[in-house]
Amino acid sequence: MPTPISRSNAAHYLWGEVSHGWRLVDDLGLSVIEEEVPAGAGEEWHIHRVAQQFFYVLEGAAVMCLEAEEIPLATGEGLTVAPGQSHRFTNRSESPVRFIVISSPNTRGDRYPIAR
Repeated sequence: MPTPISRSNAAHYLWGEVSHGWRLVDDLGLSVIEEEVPAGAGEEWHIHRVAQQFFYVLEGAAVMCLEAEEIPLATGEGLTVAPGQSHRFTNRSESPVRFIVISSPNTRGDRYPIAR
């Protein structure tokens, strides 16, 4: 019988020294990750050459920085990032933000930092 997956039993990792991630699905063709970013933290600019991603905010507020624009995301809102599009997810609020990021295919080996 399949076991339900949650933050309590998913593989956990730390990124950016302060942000947490839980790998809910980690297959070659699909990745589903829940992440939590504390106030004032975010990731570096990067691209994925192959993977398309969808970010969906579960709790809090964030900003998705794209090449030429910044898009605020509130609880219950999401945004697709196309392969090859430079982006950066950041939390400029005073509270943590929790979100789901779905990637197809998986982004392992497909993350390239971009100097800005």
